[in-house]
Amino acid sequence: MWIFLTGLILLVAGYFFYGKWVTRPVHPDPHRATPAQTMADGVDFVAMPTWRVYLVQLLNIAGLGPVFGPIMGALWGPQVFLWVVFGAIFGGAVHDFLSGAMSIRNKGAGLPDLIGHYLGRIPRHLATFFILLLMVLVGTVFVKGPAALIVKIVPPETVGELFGDGATAWLSSSFSGQPMWLWLVMACIFAYYVVATLLPVDKLIGRIYPVFAVALLVMVGGLTIAIFSGQIQVPEFTLANLHPKELPAWPLIFITVSCGAISGFHGTQSPMMARCLKNEKHMRLVFYGAMIGEAFIALVWATAAQGYYGGVAGLAEALNEGNAATVVHTICTGTMGQFGGFLAILGVVVLPITSGDTAFRVARLIAADYLKLPQKRIRNRYLIALPLFASSMALNFIPFKIIWRYFGWANQTLAAVTLWAAAVFLARRSPKAWWLMAALPATFMTTMTITYILVESRANGCLGLDPTLGTLIGVALGAMSLMGFVLYRRKMASKSDLPQKRV
Repeated sequence: MWIFLTGLILLVAGYFFYGKWVTRPVHPDPHRATPAQTMADGVDFVAMPTWRVYLVQLLNIAGLGPVFGPIMGALWGPQVFLWVVFGAIFGGAVHDFLSGAMSIRNKGAGLPDLIGHYLGRIPRHLATFFILLLMVLVGTVFVKGPAALIVKIVPPETVGELFGDGATAWLSSSFSGQPMWLWLVMACIFAYYVVATLLPVDKLIGRIYPVFAVALLVMVGGLTIAIFSGQIQVPEFTLANLHPKELPAWPLIFITVSCGAISGFHGTQSPMMARCLKNEKHMRLVFYGAMIGEAFIALVWATAAQGYYGGVAGLAEALNEGNAATVVHTICTGTMGQFGGFLAILGVVVLPITSGDTAFRVARLIAADYLKLPQKRIRNRYLIALPLFASSMALNFIPFKIIWRYFGWANQTLAAVTLWAAAVFLARRSPKAWWLMAALPATFMTTMTITYILVESRANGCLGLDPTLGTLIGVALGAMSLMGFVLYRRKMASKSDLPQKRV
């Protein structure tokens, strides 16, 4: 129990102390007009109440990552708590806050434009297409994931009882290796995504997300009570590699847990809410605070996954017999009963759906900014959105595990790039804070993502080098990236562009 409590206390302390320190170089000005006010268009730049913006931000970033990621990361034992807690405080929350702050100070610009502004024109072009690919991957992952959970809750036989045996047989029939019922649920989720992507942000997303938040609170609250009541036993802390030995924690755990600690995807979501925030003084609550909230969700699921099955061995067996969706269903119904479990699972279903819809929305905004295509006319929104959805539908024919793996790596790579842009942003404000707040996390993420590509097996599309050799190369390249950034900063400072100028 002390492990869980310590993690919770550290997250709260991180928000009030480290989060406040990270905010200082940005100098939030409550009297400065925000993009929601200066660029209001009734579609994407829409001022909304702060509590609503916070809930939308939390549900945007908290997809399957803080649920499926910690469940699979829990196979390495309680050491996963270290990455979730410290990764969120010093990496993920800083990443989300700075990407939101950069957007607010640059007229609500999206992540590719921010990367271009702070790192250069070529990185902007590369980032645009890389982020568009990531958003399509996110949307695809967050169609299959919640659809699988819904099918788990409501199997074809249950639906067939309403329409007869013929319906049951049709829904249970297979198409491209998957039940027809799964494809039908995925089609319904896609239909919702289309509507959410095209409508003004306050018409659908801004209105129904608070309702979705209730389901989320039931899920998190129910599992937290089960942990505190002793229904779920918290495992003893150990740094031993409890996963199969051929899969060491470094660097795989950082890719596997992904959104539960830090996520490049979040950097695409913060600018969307930067276009809706009414006052700069709420930046820490909305951006840093939402990531701390997501880390709490990840902490709950990492604890529940290990404790419910009596340790890593039981969890590994459960994952081998099913998948992360099966584990979610078993834990929720086992701790809260059928009805409570249904509400809890609904909360888990809500998480990816409320990230998938905004992933496609962000993809539309990024493409529109790149093509300079105004989005006030709905015809222009259709021109961009439909090709994105067509690409995602095609990706659904690829196995989920492959999509998830490449999503995880692309996600963390984008986080590294965003942190380098944030380092430039901070360097223009403070001659001291930039290296600790942004440059060091950026160096770590760069080292980790490079090492992953080098040491992950060739069967997964990587190089499969010896872990020690791959780590040494990754550390060397990470150090070179930091040295290159320091030289770049000095060059810019000599031109009086840093750190005096604040933009």
